[in-house]
Amino acid sequence: MKKKSRFFGILTVVLICTAGIVFAGDTEIAGVKFSQEKTIAGKTLNLNGVALRKALVVVKVFAGGFYLEKPTQDAREAIESEQVKHLSLHYLTSKATAKKIQEGFIEAMEKANPPELVEKHRQEIDRFASWLDTDMQPGSTTESTYIPGEGLTFWVNGEKKGTIQDNEFIQMYYRYCVGEKADKRLRKGYLGLK
Repeated sequence: MKKKSRFFGILTVVLICTAGIVFAGDTEIAGVKFSQEKTIAGKTLNLNGVALRKALVVVKVFAGGFYLEKPTQDAREAIESEQVKHLSLHYLTSKATAKKIQEGFIEAMEKANPPELVEKHRQEIDRFASWLDTDMQPGSTTESTYIPGEGLTFWVNGEKKGTIQDNEFIQMYYRYCVGEKADKRLRKGYLGLK
């Protein structure tokens, strides 16, 4: 009888500890939970960082989670490394219209990248911007995934919009996310610097 109750006591402790590990893996920001890991293209990615995008100081636009195979706080490594990368955005407002998102994306890409690269890749920038054709609502999502050898693929609310394979443009995209001239709050959050 003692062995049986001891067994159940140990089992209970193991279950409690395991349950704690499972729930401890989520990171929450602005009510949105991001899992600590994602499996994409057979690779395990880890949550590198989360960030909250605000407009006019008070409007919460989206919460984002940035995933890498090899987490890093080095922006250059995050931009240039050949590894699977994933960015997931969860919208929190209905004020993020397609027009505003498209204009904001183009402006941010131009700000984050050298002018000569912007002109060289104007077609890809405009193509990507054309995929941002949906007025967002609370709960709407966008996701972008880079898989080496395949390119950068973009989804809106689970619908695949397209893939761009040009590596130089892909680095420009990640420079827009975490480069020196990217939005400061997003950059710090995605790099896990805050």
